[in-house]
Amino acid sequence: MDTSNPAVFVNGELLSMHCGRKIRAVVQVIQSDGGIVTGKSTDEQQLTIHGLPTVPHMNFVEVVGIAESNKTIKVEDWTDFGTTFDTASYNQLCQLANGEFRSLFI
Repeated sequence: MDTSNPAVFVNGELLSMHCGRKIRAVVQVIQSDGGIVTGKSTDEQQLTIHGLPTVPHMNFVEVVGIAESNKTIKVEDWTDFGTTFDTASYNQLCQLANGEFRSLFI
């Protein structure tokens, strides 16, 4: 397993702390238009995702990619999680992965 460039768990609020870095985030698809997706992060912020193929509206997807700005992600890989996802637990995970327990996350 390559750990030289790990993807940091982020939500909309934490995305701005990692501009230019590899991240992973879960978003709910609101609109999809030719490789550009508008999605809602697990903490209710609107994000733009570049390079994501057509995904059904309202599905949750995990995207791994580069944080281009505080509201934009360029996708390298993605996973469709379907229509149900526990956003509160994911937000807690993001806080742990970027806070006191950062050392436990690669």
